[in-house]
Amino acid sequence: MTDFSARLQQVAKNPKTFKQFGRGIEREALRYDLDDHLALTPHPKDLGSALTNQWITTDFSESLLEFITPVSNDVDVLLNQLKDVHHFTMTKMGDEKLWPMSMPCFVSDEEKIPLAEYGTSNAGRMKNLYRQGLKHRYGSLMQIISGVHFNFSFPESYWDSLHGEQTEQERADSKSEGYFGLIRNYYRYGWIIPYLFGASPALCPSFIQGRETGLNFDNIGKTLYLPYATALRLSDLGYTNSAQSDLKIGFNSLDEYLAGLQQAMHKPSFRFAELGVKVDGEHRQLNSNVLQIENELYAPIRPKRVAKNGEKPSEALKRGGVEYIEVRSLDVNPYSPIGVSKQQVQFLDLFVAWCGMKDSAPMKDGDLECWRGNWNSIILEGRKPGLEFKLCCDQQPSSLEYWGKQMFEQLNQIAIEMDKAHGGTEYQDTCATLVGWIDNPELTISGRLLNDIKQAGGIGKVGCDLGTQYRDELLAHPYQVYNQAMMEDEVVRSRQEQNEIEASDKQGFDEFLEQYFSYLVKM
Repeated sequence: MTDFSARLQQVAKNPKTFKQFGRGIEREALRYDLDDHLALTPHPKDLGSALTNQWITTDFSESLLEFITPVSNDVDVLLNQLKDVHHFTMTKMGDEKLWPMSMPCFVSDEEKIPLAEYGTSNAGRMKNLYRQGLKHRYGSLMQIISGVHFNFSFPESYWDSLHGEQTEQERADSKSEGYFGLIRNYYRYGWIIPYLFGASPALCPSFIQGRETGLNFDNIGKTLYLPYATALRLSDLGYTNSAQSDLKIGFNSLDEYLAGLQQAMHKPSFRFAELGVKVDGEHRQLNSNVLQIENELYAPIRPKRVAKNGEKPSEALKRGGVEYIEVRSLDVNPYSPIGVSKQQVQFLDLFVAWCGMKDSAPMKDGDLECWRGNWNSIILEGRKPGLEFKLCCDQQPSSLEYWGKQMFEQLNQIAIEMDKAHGGTEYQDTCATLVGWIDNPELTISGRLLNDIKQAGGIGKVGCDLGTQYRDELLAHPYQVYNQAMMEDEVVRSRQEQNEIEASDKQGFDEFLEQYFSYLVKM
């Protein structure tokens, strides 16, 4: 019996565990206008404060909406919450629509992309300045790429099954150790996510705007694409940061991770220093280090803990250990009006649980480079017939079909237990469907999308047709979990909270920044 099977049997002794997984979703989406161009209008005022609304905010730009669900133990409730928030938002957007893809729609002038505004408070101004730094460092186009983040946590019964009774500190340590084992396995095997669900094999040429990419694009009309690509969003062309490639952040323990993160936060960048931090009295970035703040670390998965007021993410982790993980490698699903499907959530349930229960050897020197190489192969040519790679540096290469089918054999074991707990066969059906995508890559989302782009003559036609369809669907959607009054109340509440934050500020902005970054001078 494998250690994975033994752990699964232990957890399955309490079938309620499989009904108590904690899940949350964050979905990003660009607004676009009647001309099918990026909307340059401010964040709709009837959505409340982007600083404090718990469900609807912005990411890098005023044009880039972000929808957030609370934690849910029920997949249907989770997706209905997300759809309710989309519905409310659509009623406040006039004739504008949501771009249904990860790579941006047509952008005529990168300099006109409006940075997100969060009011006059020090916290709001800092969020805006962070985005100014991102603009100067990497350009605005990269920052308006959209994605879907999946937050996941195991219930206490899961840890009880594996560890029995523990003190509070022992339990915190066990959780952190378990989640970092999960994270290492995610790096080893997570390439399966862009293979199955990558949805950015092509892009609008306005995204390149004359830049040299080193990629040999084909074209469909004006649309650029790679014939076997799955997720250009995750490539060096998309939402990555080459300046971080030599950061030494390990995942063998919480202490190792925090030490690496702190070192990265203190590491100066000569290139970013040349931009200037404050020029002619105007701030240009928060600081000139490789990372302005911790959130600038680009990663396909992050260990997380809910922070207390004023706490930095790493301080929260140091205080209480890992509470949940954030999966960040999902493209926006163009075949869902809310950017993600039930099938995808069910697969992530299985995959993340498998990463947590499967043996996870410590990370060695060179492993991360090997894992990144595997991801990059899948991202750029994942649907290429006969593609081979090795999971670890010291293994022989094998085909994607071999690795994928081995994985699905064990995923199906978890699916059986999930279906026992929930009733029905939905999780096993998801496995049966998706393993078929390994045999036939054209069934993957990237395969389907590229075929649709070819049929339509370009990515713009596909995106605009879907955006129009989803606008009508979302406007017609009846509330399932929330209601209009709850949404409007949150708009009012969020404005009041922003006003209170602004009224309570006593420090000047420079003093606020100096205090916030005081830890940087301690090393």
